[in-house]
Amino acid sequence: MSTKAPLSSFRVRPRFEQIVNRSPADVRLQILGSLKQGSPDLVVKDFPGFIGIHLPDAERRHWSPRLFLSLDPTPDGGTRIEGIYGPEIEIWSVFLYGYIGTGMLGTFAGILGGAQLFIESYPWGFWVCGGMAFIALLLYLFAQLGQKLGAWQTFRLHQAYQTALNGSAE
Repeated sequence: MSTKAPLSSFRVRPRFEQIVNRSPADVRLQILGSLKQGSPDLVVKDFPGFIGIHLPDAERRHWSPRLFLSLDPTPDGGTRIEGIYGPEIEIWSVFLYGYIGTGMLGTFAGILGGAQLFIESYPWGFWVCGGMAFIALLLYLFAQLGQKLGAWQTFRLHQAYQTALNGSAE
């Protein structure tokens, strides 16, 4: 069972899932070995439970993706592979804190606007709430722009993964 990899989607972090009938240790060894031989220019980071595949430093841009593969055992002895595409951690943290900041300020401003409305004062808090919603929308649009700019790099990472797992690109 597998879900087709959305190399470009409306999600902030496109993802896919695939189940293979081999143990997580075997899948890990195959992916790491194949990537080392077939794609030596990619930067592969091996962590317990997942593998990170990054583009070489010379090719990285602000919008460049990386692929994290989570390898989890299934009850029947197979492996569930979940791949998540996203920007590098430095860029992802800008979006994460941006969403947290706009969400918190927008929520508090909405509460303030509601309180101002309740006491029959001018509800300027709603203007701040609307501004935070607009900034959150801009963050989302920038994330989509980054996905579109990095689509070929995302395809390259996915092709390297498919080749490492199956021996041929799909």
